[in-house]
Amino acid sequence: MTEKEVFEYMESLQGYGIVPGLDGIRELCRRLGDPQESLRFVHIAGTNGKGSVLAFVSTVLQRGGYRVGRYLSPTIFDYRERIQVGGRPIVRGMLCRGMELVRECCLGMQQDGFPHPTPFEVETALAFWYFQMKRCDIVVLEAGMGGSLDATNVISNTITSVITSVSRDHMKFLGDTLEEIAAQKAGIIKEGRPVVTLGQTQEVLEVLKRAAGERHAPFTVADAAGASHVRYGLDRQRFDYGGFKKLEISLAGQFQIENAALAVETLRVLGEQGYPVGEEALRAGLWETAWPGRFTVLRKKPWFIADGAHNEDAAAKLSQAVEFYFTNRRIIYIMGVLRDKEYGKMIALTQKRAEHIITVTPPGPRALSAYELAREIAAVHPKVTAADSLEEAVEMSLLLAGEDGAVIAFGSLSYLGRLTELVKGRQGASVSKKGGSV
Repeated sequence: MTEKEVFEYMESLQGYGIVPGLDGIRELCRRLGDPQESLRFVHIAGTNGKGSVLAFVSTVLQRGGYRVGRYLSPTIFDYRERIQVGGRPIVRGMLCRGMELVRECCLGMQQDGFPHPTPFEVETALAFWYFQMKRCDIVVLEAGMGGSLDATNVISNTITSVITSVSRDHMKFLGDTLEEIAAQKAGIIKEGRPVVTLGQTQEVLEVLKRAAGERHAPFTVADAAGASHVRYGLDRQRFDYGGFKKLEISLAGQFQIENAALAVETLRVLGEQGYPVGEEALRAGLWETAWPGRFTVLRKKPWFIADGAHNEDAAAKLSQAVEFYFTNRRIIYIMGVLRDKEYGKMIALTQKRAEHIITVTPPGPRALSAYELAREIAAVHPKVTAADSLEEAVEMSLLLAGEDGAVIAFGSLSYLGRLTELVKGRQGASVSKKGGSV
């Protein structure tokens, strides 16, 4: 297969949708030789924060000298980013070779009367194959939307399970209550293997504790509230936690302190399980961790922030961060969402601070159009404009914000890669002009 054929093949699979369950991925992995059985995993589930915790943990482990695979979704800039070893995306040649093998297995399954695997199952199996080929010491694995019935849960060799913040999202598949959603997330906990989480609502914590107890899994709660001497900032944040003084991260957002504390606790548990890292690697890895699209600063004058807040809990955290970092500044929002999200609640949580809201249409068949979203917003906010293109939205937002305002682009991660390119390209062009500024 060529890279073009890989993308065409993945596009052709979209009709298979989302099918929770492990039968398909088990059969697909079996036909590939069960590559996951030769690997060891840190398995991360949760509603929000999974990607950030994955980034912190994997970067520190790499700094500690381990060959680390990481599997994540969705991606911002390049499809290949979802499968990485040593922080580098899967190489094109291996992507083509691996996908051809996986496609052959899928065709064989169909011929033998099995349902065709879903796109996520195909990608997950490909990731396992690649990590085995690269002889990874450890794989940091992000679950998809669930836990117990998620394709990633086909693994058995979990070193540590990690459960990030649990809130309402994907209720069509995971359940209507926090307890039901938490039970799905808790499905990644393995018999006798430690699990680490952070402070949750009481009902969520009880579900997680019960699941850990039933599986005799040592249970640790990271005390993120116990982080002290916290100094917040958009370029650098500093805090004390777990006996370490003046830990620093470059990721912005108050919530990243919680995610970093959870990562530190996870790394402590991993050390007890035979994967230690020294303090120097811990400090360097935390500071070097980058995670695009999570309250990411794209430029200053005006401030331009990209954030993948795409559900109620993430929107609440985004609103708190905007209030904290940009008090008394003019706020311009760019918002683009998927049709199957609770965008009404997202609007309610974020609209109060906005001077103007610009809506865009994200790519893909699940997108809510800019015009439909603008109609929803207009019911509660007087100043909203539906942009015909992302380029128009960026241009308009910068004009409205002026040098002293702040533009916050949020919602679906699917449009933030292109937005980032537009903003940084525009900034680069302005810098190249003698004495010029945007």
